[in-house]
Amino acid sequence: MTPILYVKTGCPWCDEVLDYMDDKKLPYQKVVVSGNAAAMKEMVELSGQSKAPTMDWDGEVLADFGVDELIPFLKAHQAI
Repeated sequence: MTPILYVKTGCPWCDEVLDYMDDKKLPYQKVVVSGNAAAMKEMVELSGQSKAPTMDWDGEVLADFGVDELIPFLKAHQAI
């Protein structure tokens, strides 16, 4: 399963998470919610909030996070 990463344009936390995922060569599907009402609605329905980044890992959601919160989440999923 490839995790889905919902991000917003100009979001520094989103940029840091994207850089981290790319540096670690971890696969993900990026969905930009800025200017995309359907993607924003999907993210809100999934996570119950509108903050990004938000990651959906096969139904387990990590919302409104930075790299510090991402690392233990990835470790729990044996991705790193």
